[in-house]
Order: sequence, then structure tokens, then C-alpha cells
Amino acid sequence: MKGVNAMLEPGMMVRHPAAPDWGLGQVQSRIGHRITVNFENAGKVVVNGLEVELEPIFEQDS
Repeated sequence: MKGVNAMLEPGMMVRHPAAPDWGLGQVQSRIGHRITVNFENAGKVVVNGLEVELEPIFEQDS
């Protein structure tokens, strides 16, 4: 796996670029290309990191 997904670690905040309505998500685990994320409005989702590049959120707007 390359790109941003390769640096994701548990606890990091992300957004799914194709599903903005899912809201902010917290990475739960990354095992190989499978990234488990708990999203505000979609719950726990396993994302295929080979198909979707998640967008890391480094600062949250207040």
C-alpha cells in the first residue's frame, strides 16, 4: 500500500473522500490494506486501502 493510507495509525482522524456524509472517522486499525474506521454517521467501516485513499485530518475546525 502506498500514499497516505500507508502512514495511517490507530487514533488518527480521517474522512472518506467519496462519502462526506459519513463525517469524521477515527482509525481503529490498519492491517495490510484493510483499514477499520469508526465514522460519526456510518459507524465502523472496513475500507480497502488499495481502492480508497482516506483524507487525514490533522486539525479540527472549532
